[in-house]
Amino acid sequence: MKLVVGLGNPGRDYRKTRHNAGFMVVDEVARRHQLTWAPGPAQVAESFVVKRFGERPVLLAKPLTYMNRSGDVVAGLARYFDVPVSDLLVVVDEAALPFGRLRVRRGGSAGGHNGLKSIIEHVGSEFSRLRIGVGRGDDRRDLADHVLARFDKDEAAEVDRMTQRAADAAEMFITAGIAAVMNGFNGGDPATTE
Repeated sequence: MKLVVGLGNPGRDYRKTRHNAGFMVVDEVARRHQLTWAPGPAQVAESFVVKRFGERPVLLAKPLTYMNRSGDVVAGLARYFDVPVSDLLVVVDEAALPFGRLRVRRGGSAGGHNGLKSIIEHVGSEFSRLRIGVGRGDDRRDLADHVLARFDKDEAAEVDRMTQRAADAAEMFITAGIAAVMNGFNGGDPATTE
């Protein structure tokens, strides 16, 4: 089984914020396949769906424990569904990347991201991650304020494009593995000047 986890924060106040880019991507994958979110396993606070992509079942998850406690949920799901770390993809916002850019890697550090830090503490660092560039914003603005802010209206078209591309990347991880995703999505969007 493959496990694709989108990180974000639960609740209406955080909907459509930069920090919830991971939620937006797994929501798009679920929408494409007409999947509905359902309560997760007992004592695990997240929503999930199980779907077959070819011969392999896939679990999409959105931890509802807030970003800095995502590791509890991810580790619990990996244990419950017996998912090896090599079959885990975490989709997360990245302020250090230019807005709209994607970066895919197997393994690595948290890079200052509290959600990734929590997951690394619980499952180690060898899982794959898909980082979605949300930009740094104005250097005078607090970074937390920037990532917890909603996308600007003039960014709507680019938000849609990056969400679609990231969902494509997540689906490629499911069907072809992380090496194919790194080859296909690192290096920019060929449809733009990225």
